[in-house]
Amino acid sequence: MLEGNSSLNSIFDHPKVNVDSRDYERIRESLKYYEGNYPKVIYKNSNGREISRVYSTINMMKKVANQYSTVVFNEQCEISVDGPASDFIKKVIEHNDLKKNFSKYLEPMFALGGLACRPYYDSTSEQIEFSWALANAFYPLRSNTNNISECVIPFKTTTSNGSETIYYTLLEFHEWKRDSNGKSIYIISNELYKSKDSSIIGSRTPLNELYDDLQETVAFNGLSRPLFTYLKPSGFNNINPYSPLGIGVCDNCKDTLDRINKSYDEFDQEIRTGKRRIAVSEMLLNSADENGQVKLFFDNDEDLFQLIPGSNMDDYTIKDLTSDIRTESYISSINHHLKTLEMETSLSSGTFTFDMNGVRSTKTATEVVSENSQTYQTRSMQITEVEKFLKELIISVCELGKALDIYDGDIPENEDIGIDFQDGAFQDKPAQLEYYLRLFSSGLIPGEMILENVLELPEEEAKMVYSEALRQVATRATGIFNSQGLDEEME
Repeated sequence: MLEGNSSLNSIFDHPKVNVDSRDYERIRESLKYYEGNYPKVIYKNSNGREISRVYSTINMMKKVANQYSTVVFNEQCEISVDGPASDFIKKVIEHNDLKKNFSKYLEPMFALGGLACRPYYDSTSEQIEFSWALANAFYPLRSNTNNISECVIPFKTTTSNGSETIYYTLLEFHEWKRDSNGKSIYIISNELYKSKDSSIIGSRTPLNELYDDLQETVAFNGLSRPLFTYLKPSGFNNINPYSPLGIGVCDNCKDTLDRINKSYDEFDQEIRTGKRRIAVSEMLLNSADENGQVKLFFDNDEDLFQLIPGSNMDDYTIKDLTSDIRTESYISSINHHLKTLEMETSLSSGTFTFDMNGVRSTKTATEVVSENSQTYQTRSMQITEVEKFLKELIISVCELGKALDIYDGDIPENEDIGIDFQDGAFQDKPAQLEYYLRLFSSGLIPGEMILENVLELPEEEAKMVYSEALRQVATRATGIFNSQGLDEEME
């Protein structure tokens, strides 16, 4: 039921939302860097008029975020679950193309500092679907130092009514409450707002104005965790230490990004114009129009000529001020700033190199591992967060399925879920296998532990595979023994 004629200018005006708006100012600024959205350069032309041009930049925030996402996760990753949840989870993952979509969303996650995924049941497809929210569309309501337990996620929709455009914003609240017996109930509530101005959320309006089958409130019993999962880059939010939100991998080095872009823009302009300058007496360029007025004539974007004012009538000075393009100096400057960026983003030295063809990555995955590089250590930290995120998502999917009576199996524990990142390029598998075989030969570990660590199988699956391997070995041994005995009898 609607509460009066409530209206909101922004989501921060909602009484339930109590987050630091500075976090979202930072996220909006990071989004501009990630999009490469920079203002035009204002400068004066040879006529002394202010004009503008496009700012030439290198989108290093995207390149750094892409480097992170590439080394952390790929579509060859294998997700396995022990027990009855295995088939159910496999169908949900395949239906949502989880690995492909997760690979796509990892890059903006590293750039902006956060990513949320919410499983929900779609009555049209009769399947569990995944809804993704970037850092600028996820607002925590309750949290602690370890996790976020409540949130609100906005969904924006635009419709046209003749020549008029209407902007709708659906606010989906995820909250925990207690019933009369003190048991926790998970509540999802929906509020719809509409506005004719895209910059404000607008006034509260009934849900059925846009959604026919959406309920204002839905309650779930028996959940152990929220029906959303939040992922942020590994590391501490030093910009806002008390915020539960993460920070982007470049949020601490925007000054370096600016220096790279400034150097590149100056280099690009020097190449474009050759930085050619010609000094001329203004007496050479005077011209009279039909009214007898003396004027100087240049194109609007002309900045080649530099006038010498106050010259005498007999002064016809022309001097070429052109200097050589400082190619080596600019390339060295940009590479110096790239080394600073690598240090600030915890990537190995030499990850990025700039030449006349642009910025390129010079480190292969094999080199990253063989050098035990900073990138490899950083990757290991990020994988821990990604693995936790995927396991929590799988548990949420199973709990949602059980609450909706479309799944009747047990809810898997963390140890029942195996995430194999298929990172053979980042691990020396033969050396790893040899290491665990030595431990096994010494009687220090059971055989299934080799499969758990080398193949990254869940514990129960590793035991099953190891038992089957032992059975096959025993069968072959029995066959060889019987064959040898038969041969001896025939002799």
